[in-house]
Amino acid sequence: MGTHVVRRQLPQPSEVFELVQFKRPEVNLKKRRLDAALTIYDLRRIAKRRTPRAAFDYTDGAAEAELSMRRSREAFEDIEWHPDILTPARHIDASTTILGGPSALPFGIAPTGFTRLMHTEGEVAGATAAGLAGIPFSLSTLGTTSIEDVKAANPHGRNWFQLYVMRDREVSYNLVHRAAAAGFDTLMFTVDAPVAGYRIRDVRNGFSIPPALTLRTVVDAIPRPWWWIDFLTTPKLEFASLSATGGTVGELLNSAMDPTISYDDLRIVRDMWPGKIVVKGVQTVGDAVKLVDLGVDGVVLSNHGGRQLDRAPVPFHLLPQVVREVGQHATIMVDTGIMNGADIVAAVALGAKFTLVGRAYLYGLMAGGQEGVERTIAILRTEIHRTMALLGVSTLDELQPRHVTQLSRTTPRATSAILASHGD
Repeated sequence: MGTHVVRRQLPQPSEVFELVQFKRPEVNLKKRRLDAALTIYDLRRIAKRRTPRAAFDYTDGAAEAELSMRRSREAFEDIEWHPDILTPARHIDASTTILGGPSALPFGIAPTGFTRLMHTEGEVAGATAAGLAGIPFSLSTLGTTSIEDVKAANPHGRNWFQLYVMRDREVSYNLVHRAAAAGFDTLMFTVDAPVAGYRIRDVRNGFSIPPALTLRTVVDAIPRPWWWIDFLTTPKLEFASLSATGGTVGELLNSAMDPTISYDDLRIVRDMWPGKIVVKGVQTVGDAVKLVDLGVDGVVLSNHGGRQLDRAPVPFHLLPQVVREVGQHATIMVDTGIMNGADIVAAVALGAKFTLVGRAYLYGLMAGGQEGVERTIAILRTEIHRTMALLGVSTLDELQPRHVTQLSRTTPRATSAILASHGD
């Protein structure tokens, strides 16, 4: 058998230049930083570098041992896809109609408190980015930008308002009227925070509003002078809903929340709100059924990002059963643990009409203000489109439960609690 010898030659400059292409350097440091972020976790790493520990941990942390947060994240990681083959998805359309209006993507910005502490642009950055992307923005009762200023930042987009029922009911009612007058189209009546959750990271950091200048705070600020310059040279950090801003986060929450909140409060708010109303913080099938029987427009399956009751149910695990029970009669949404566009696709496949992202949005905000939020949305959009294409589906309506299997690291030994809640 003969031996074939590869003919060798001197490198040809023209051939080398065909292989080597020099990329024009990006001189805008923020843009270069954000462009290098390919995942939400990349944005999280940037956010951690650029934000003082107390503010970052408030976003990143959860209640007590943070089990609910980890389990909720693991629930999305523990799925198995079943793609359709030989079904070309040439044109991906991830738009949807939610609560009577359009959304360019199957997710919106979740309501978050203390947002201007993460970055001075705060809710204005979130609302503006959401408006540009054509998705809803949600303002929290504990937001640091007023209802009217959010409307000004997102005048033609969809704005939603998240309501806590406070001890002083008139304060809550006034917020309802203001949100309606500003044209907010959906109210999120929140039920999972009758008292403040015990967030150990915040306690250890001495997290308060405004930030307290301790020796640890000063040391932590030394490598992040830009954050303090922004904080000290922009308007005072205040809450749109609270008359006092001093004290720890737990003290503020406990002054605003009311453990006596009841179905009567829901009925009162429902009667005064002219738009769509959804109940956020539903954690059992039985409660979802009861709420739909009372005529709410939708429910958000949520354990508050794991920030309230640790070891609470995982919303993504609840989703299929809630959809079977009430999905034909109300809009079912889900949050908590979403860090990838594939998570959103999985939720839609199992029957969710919409999802909300909180931490992912705040990581982008901390990483680069409005541009960072836009980067969050862009990353999730790309992941949604790519996942749909690989599954062989062109529209959200084509997603079906057969496309995904929920695996589980935590299997109940008994189902008595689930059965009891179902029987309510």
